[in-house]
Amino acid sequence: MTNEGSSRVQTRYRVEAQTLIINLGGRRRVLSSAPQGGGFTTAAHILNHQVQSNPVTSMSHAAPRWGDPARYLRRLAATLGAKQGTVGLMTAVPMKQLVTARGVSGAVWVECFATVGVTNAVRAGEWPEPSVCRTRAAGLGTINLILVTNASLSSAAMVGAVQVATEGKTGVLRDHAVPSWTGASGATGTGTDAVVVACRLRGKGPWLAYSGTHTVIGALIGRVVARCVARGLGKEKQWRERHR
Repeated sequence: MTNEGSSRVQTRYRVEAQTLIINLGGRRRVLSSAPQGGGFTTAAHILNHQVQSNPVTSMSHAAPRWGDPARYLRRLAATLGAKQGTVGLMTAVPMKQLVTARGVSGAVWVECFATVGVTNAVRAGEWPEPSVCRTRAAGLGTINLILVTNASLSSAAMVGAVQVATEGKTGVLRDHAVPSWTGASGATGTGTDAVVVACRLRGKGPWLAYSGTHTVIGALIGRVVARCVARGLGKEKQWRERHR
């Protein structure tokens, strides 16, 4: 059984108009927390669009520069030619800071696309203070993770993939001692993170009912996410040093 890792991915993608456009090569099952196409859906494209820093919080559901995020992302998808079903994300992180990773074991592969910013870092359980959060988050403050696999996952396994991706992300943040915006230690993510998992339709790829950390695909997910987040933190640090 092979177990290979690389930063080069085979899924087709391009960056245009400050937007990462991932072409899934046809309809795929997708589970995400994305503002456009979130939840369980099918999609042929995934977008990650750079916007100016103006975070969406539970107290402010729509950023004034673009109105409703879902509607804005649907219009953007049409403009970019991604008309066959789209899941869309937003971030303030420039697309030149995109990082990718690929993991392979046997017939199964997993690829990760990530943009990483931590100025909006939080520790799960910290009480939200919207006015302060909006001020502190005026920077590169979102970690967007997009996972693509050739496997066909059960619904439970798709949820498990989100769980493992989140664990992998948090592990790297703790390894790098990233603090919360409050100054407290042990940030677990940021206030605006999103995760996308895309897999093959039933019968179109290796069927996997489970994806936890004791499974091969779980290990692949954990590894590609960890590589991406670690490299993304390095790029984010360089960006902050250049813009002091």
